[in-house]
Amino acid sequence: IYTPPTFKSRRKEKEYWRNVRDVKRTLPLAREIRGIIIETYEYTQTLPPSERQAHLKQVEKSLKKQYTPIMKKLTLSQGKMLIKLVYRETESTTFELVKAFLGSFRAAIYQAFAATFGASLKKQYDPLGEDALTERIVLLVEMGIL
Repeated sequence: IYTPPTFKSRRKEKEYWRNVRDVKRTLPLAREIRGIIIETYEYTQTLPPSERQAHLKQVEKSLKKQYTPIMKKLTLSQGKMLIKLVYRETESTTFELVKAFLGSFRAAIYQAFAATFGASLKKQYDPLGEDALTERIVLLVEMGIL
């Protein structure tokens, strides 16, 4: 049985509903990213090593074309939430994923870019600690309650 949370202040309530908004916006993206990673990884394992880089460049180009307009519309807090939810879905940090597919140099560049906005691609998801509220929101969204 779902009981809505009670809040000690108006600020905490606004923060909660902002987190709900961010999770609803980024959870489907995190799931799409998980599917793309699995599909790309499985397909690249069937390719000879000489064709892998060319395929990964083609995939990167098509993903940028498809997802750049969507990512540009995300707020900073939604971007940070997406980083955490990608970790939740894949059990790998975003930095590790970029490093595996695009190399350590590009991963370092993306990390530096994220750091200029106060984010980190190395951020992990802790459902029992720091991200307990986010985990509860995710579960409620998955159940269709929120």
